Amino acid sequence: MRVPDAGRRATRLIGPYTVVTRLDTHTAAQSPVPEQRFIARSADGDRTVLLSTPLPSTDPQRFMIEADASRYLLGPWVLPATELATSGGEAWHARPYVPALPLPVALAVNGGPLPERTVRALAVALAETLAVMHGQKLTHAGLCPSAVLLAADGPRLTCFGAVRAAASDGAPRHGLPGLDAGGLPPEQAAGGQPRPLGDVYALGATLAYAAAGHTMPERAELPSVLRSLVPRCLSRDPAHRPQLSDVIDELATDSPMPVLAGFSGFGAGSRADTLLGPGWLPARVVAAVVHQSASVLAAEVRLPIPARPAGPLPGMPHPAAAVHPYRP
Repeated sequence: MRVPDAGRRATRLIGPYTVVTRLDTHTAAQSPVPEQRFIARSADGDRTVLLSTPLPSTDPQRFMIEADASRYLLGPWVLPATELATSGGEAWHARPYVPALPLPVALAVNGGPLPERTVRALAVALAETLAVMHGQKLTHAGLCPSAVLLAADGPRLTCFGAVRAAASDGAPRHGLPGLDAGGLPPEQAAGGQPRPLGDVYALGATLAYAAAGHTMPERAELPSVLRSLVPRCLSRDPAHRPQLSDVIDELATDSPMPVLAGFSGFGAGSRADTLLGPGWLPARVVAAVVHQSASVLAAEVRLPIPARPAGPLPGMPHPAAAVHPYRP
C-alpha cells in the first residue's frame, strides 16, 4: 500500500485551502474513517494544515459542533481544531499539519502489526490524553484505529466526537458509515450517550488493532503485556473495564513518575515521554513519514502561489521534521 503521495497537482478547494492530497489511502474495509481528511495549504502558501470535512452521511451541523468543542482539548497528543468554517458554506475544520500516518496506513507500511514497544508507548500516550479529557469533563467518543496518527515524536488523536456526530443519542449507531464496529462500545452502538468508560473500550480495540492487526483478536494473537489488559478494556459491561490509571500503570512499568492526577501540563509529568524516545516507531514507518513530508513540500512548491520574496516558505514542514521531534 502506498503512503499518501502529494506529487500530483491538486485543484480542489475547501474553504480558503487548496487540497494537496488525501491523508487516508486505505479502504473502509481495513478501518473505517469517521471523517474525510486532507492535507491542504493556504492560498498564500504560508500555512499547511490537516483539514477535515464530514462524511456525506454525517450531519454537518453536528460535525461542526464537535469540531468547535475540540478547540478546548489539552495535551501534546491531540490535534484540536484551530480554524472552523464560517456559516453558510461547506463544513470543515483545520489544524496545523504534522507529518504523520494514520494507524492503519502505518500497519500496511510496516507489513503487519507494530512492535510491542511502539504499542506500549501508543497506549500510555493515548491513555494519558484520555485521562486529561475526562478531567475536563469531556468524552472523546471517536477513538478508533483511523483516529490515531503516528508522528515522529508521538501519536496524535483526532476525530473528536465522531460517534456523537454520526447520530444523536438514542438512535442506534451500529453499522453507520465511518464508525468502526470493532471499536464502537456496545452501549454507544445501541444509542447510549458516550461516557468515559466507552473511551476505555475504544482504547482497548485500538491497541488490539496496533498489536494484532484487527480490533477483536484472540488472546494468543496479542503480546503478553496486553493479554490481560485488552480483554478487560473490551468488556461489554462498562463496570468491568479498567481505569485509565490502571492502563498507564500496567504499561509504563519502566517509568517512576506518578500517574497524572489532574492536568498541570505534560512534559516532565508525562510517563509516555519515557517511551517515545528515538526508535519508538519502526524504521519503515519513519521512512514513510519522511516521504510524506517531502512529498507535501514538493507538491506545494509546484502548486501556483502568489508572488513572494525569495527564500523558504514560512510554516512549511521540512522533511527533517519527520525525523526530529516536531510539535506545532
